[in-house]
Amino acid sequence: MVNFQAPPDLDRIFAALSDPTRRALIQRLDAEDGLSISELAKPLAMSLPAVMKHLDVLEGAGLIARQKTGRTVACRLTAAPMEDAMGWLARYQRFWTESLDRLAAAVEKSP
Repeated sequence: MVNFQAPPDLDRIFAALSDPTRRALIQRLDAEDGLSISELAKPLAMSLPAVMKHLDVLEGAGLIARQKTGRTVACRLTAAPMEDAMGWLARYQRFWTESLDRLAAAVEKSP
């Protein structure tokens, strides 16, 4: 059994990433960081307030940061929460890889 303390905001990170619209917003910001909210909303088939609610969830999970310049609000990715999630996933990937390797070795030894 793996005994590992997860980062405290891990539930919020995974909950934020569980929605396809929020993942699409993350992908857009990864491709072109610093987009305004209206630029992010343009290709989506939803209202601007709906997009802003998705951005609120992403910001609450620490995955994006917003910066207001005049009347324009730009969004940027923040790496630390994603790194925390990747670290958590990597530990379990190692656990399952080692477990499956042991199982494969045991099966290969069987007559």
